Amino acid sequence: MKEKIEKALIKIRAGLQQDGGDIELAGVEDGVVKVRLKGACCGCPMSQMTLSNFVESELKKAVPEVKSVKAV
Repeated sequence: MKEKIEKALIKIRAGLQQDGGDIELAGVEDGVVKVRLKGACCGCPMSQMTLSNFVESELKKAVPEVKSVKAV
């Protein structure tokens, strides 16, 4: 599952990098994906919306076993 998530994050990362941000996988536990937002995403007031509306939805499409995504 972790390998599938890493693969999906490559596509997600490209979208975030266009706006000066980045994302890093911190871990996976019981279907909960933990990520670190970096660059412009770190501290951005829209980061929570990006996390749920973009990152989580794309990961769930690519890896149906994903239950949720949390920033750490």
